[in-house]
Amino acid sequence: MYYNSINGMVNTAIAEIKGGPLAPQIYGTVTFSDMPGGTEVFVEIWGLPPYKPAENNEAPIGPHGFHIHEFGCCQVGDPYNPFECAGAHWNPTNQPHGNHAGDFPVIFSNNGYARMTFFTDKFKPIDIVGKSVIIHQNPDDYRSQPAGNAGKRLACGVIYSLC
Repeated sequence: MYYNSINGMVNTAIAEIKGGPLAPQIYGTVTFSDMPGGTEVFVEIWGLPPYKPAENNEAPIGPHGFHIHEFGCCQVGDPYNPFECAGAHWNPTNQPHGNHAGDFPVIFSNNGYARMTFFTDKFKPIDIVGKSVIIHQNPDDYRSQPAGNAGKRLACGVIYSLC
């Protein structure tokens, strides 16, 4: 593990994202960097499916829900409903959906590519080592309980400390 020699905390954590059977072309990284008062999250993903608006009572494809989930498990399991072993959204303070520590902004695909950076004051990198990052098929509505109706899990990565 990489530790800060001053305070012994993990400075940076990373998840290497890989698509599952519903979107095997997805790959990328999510990096979590310790900052004063919280964590900077940097996302870079390739291979996202193209946006498809909602039609015929079906949910849209994209923008993509994006969350930290409870467990560091990216085993596919059921190929039609992959990555269920990652559990629910990470929610250490038992908040309603939309305010989980693991609730992130949606990812917008630009010809399959997405890049964004944001700041959160809800955790430090050391708090999430051993959890997983999931990219969903549909946008998160930030209201539906318990998980925002973000649809199937397209890609997953286990969060580890950077060595």
